Order: sequence, then C-alpha cells, then structure tokens
Amino acid sequence: MDVDEYMAGVPAERRAVLEEVRTLCQRELTGFTEVIAYRMPSYLREGVAEVAFASQRQYISLYFLRRDVLDAHNLTGLDVGKGCIRYRRPEAIDLGLIRALLAATAASTGPVC
Repeated sequence: MDVDEYMAGVPAERRAVLEEVRTLCQRELTGFTEVIAYRMPSYLREGVAEVAFASQRQYISLYFLRRDVLDAHNLTGLDVGKGCIRYRRPEAIDLGLIRALLAATAASTGPVC
C-alpha cells in the first residue's frame, strides 16, 4: 500500500483534513521521504520516522517523534500521548499548530523518541 491508497481508504468525513495535513507535511518537511510505515503515512529523514498520521477508529492521531518539538509548543487542552496528539473530530485539528510543529521538526536536531 502507498500513501495515495491509504488516503483513498480514509472515511470521507476525515479525508479532506488529512489531505490538508499531508500537503503541509509535503511542504514543510523538505528532504523527508513519504512512506507507509507502521500502516500509516510517515515522513522519514535519513531513514528515521519523525512524523506520521493515522485515521483510527476513535480519533485522528498525529505523531511528532521529536520530544523537543512537542515540549516547545503549548499543547494544553489537547489529548496528548507519548509522541502523539489525538483529535476526536476532524474540525478540531489546528492546522496552524500542525504547520508550526512540522516546521520545528524540520529544523530540529534533537533526539527522536
């Protein structure tokens, strides 16, 4: 499966926002490779996954795997797990925050968790 096939299988009510997330990833993560890893769209730099997203049963998950990036942003009020932000509703996704996290990831040299 490739990312286009993954996106085609996303429920219609989530597809538009995930296409926007994908476009932001492609724009902000220059030099990264887009692949399917762990059964979700992932963005690798030098073979290491640093960003991923998934449409899961109960929510949309966005994975930012550099701890320094997550620590540098105010995520208060969001459902945050280790390395991920979960959204129950597509309309709740803050694309401005996502863009900032992606730009910070591209600039980061911190460790990947």
